[in-house]
Parts: sequence; structure tokens; C-alpha cells
Amino acid sequence: MSPTSTDPRQDDVPSTDETPVQANLRRCRDDERADMLAIIQAAAEAYRGVIPDDCWHEPYMSAKELDDEIAAGVEFWGYERNGTLAGVMGVQAVRDVELIRHAYVLPEWQGRGVGSALIGHLRRRGTRRTLVGTWCAATWAIRFYQRHGFERVPAAQAPALLRMYWNVPERQIETSVVLDAAKREKPAVE
Repeated sequence: MSPTSTDPRQDDVPSTDETPVQANLRRCRDDERADMLAIIQAAAEAYRGVIPDDCWHEPYMSAKELDDEIAAGVEFWGYERNGTLAGVMGVQAVRDVELIRHAYVLPEWQGRGVGSALIGHLRRRGTRRTLVGTWCAATWAIRFYQRHGFERVPAAQAPALLRMYWNVPERQIETSVVLDAAKREKPAVE
């Protein structure tokens, strides 16, 4: 991962007090790993008590797991507002597809378009079919992806896709869904 932004997008997003909020979509830097983990841990709290207990662990993602994901080719993008990283989302090229990986937004920034901006940006940059996997019980995440042009893959096909494109435990395969968005589809605009 490059320590500098390669494709930033600047937006002026009005805040509730009419002061412009500077927003920047950019690749996450190596020196932001602690911030990335803080976002992931805070946002992952939504899964506590929702996903199977045997799939929950603390921390939800360790520093080593994050390092391993980056080493495996997950490119993390961040949404920065006024100098603060508010959300992260990864993309990983695997074989003939791109996977959306690890989409997390700080709870206080959820519902403000951070996730939408990140997924829209990654979809526009992408050149291949895009897949995302999430927990079956994470209905809010499934709805989010559906709003952005993804369709749920039939349950009978999901395990094969999870085994083909992800490196996750069998228990996670049993409790996950896959959503698909072909590149020819335009991402939803909010």
C-alpha cells in the first residue's frame, strides 16, 4: 500500500451548522493502522449479539489480522472529514472478481453518506465483477449493499463463492451471504 493518496476526491459537504466539511476519499496510509483498527472495532460492535457467539471475538480484528489482510492484497480506502478518518473500506482483486472487504464507519458518522461515498468510489474504480460477503444476520449491511446495486446470490451458490474467493472459516461460510454487482451496473446514487 502506498503511503500517499493516489486518487483523492474532494467534496464540500455541508454540516448541520452550515460550516463546510472537507471530505476526502483516499487510500489509507500505513501510519493510520491504529485509526483503522479503532474504526473497525467501534463499528463492529453492531455485530455483538447478532452474529453467532462462536464467531464473535475480541478484538473483532487484531493488528495482526489487519496486517495479514493488507499483505493478502486488501487495499483500504478511507473517508476523511476535516482531518479525521471517519470510515474505511477495502477492495481486493481475487482471480476474476473484486471483493469489497471490511466496510466500517465510525458509529457517530453512520447514516451521513460515508459508506455510500466509499462504496461508490470503489465501484467506479473497479474493472471487474464485484462481490461482497457479510453475515446473514447483518440485515442492515445486506440492505446497504442492495441499495448500492448488489443482489443477493442464491443461498445454494453462496458457499461455493465464499470458498472460491475468500479465506474464511467454514463456520463463517455457514452463516454468511454473498451479494453480487456486475461492473455493467451503475452504483446507486443517493
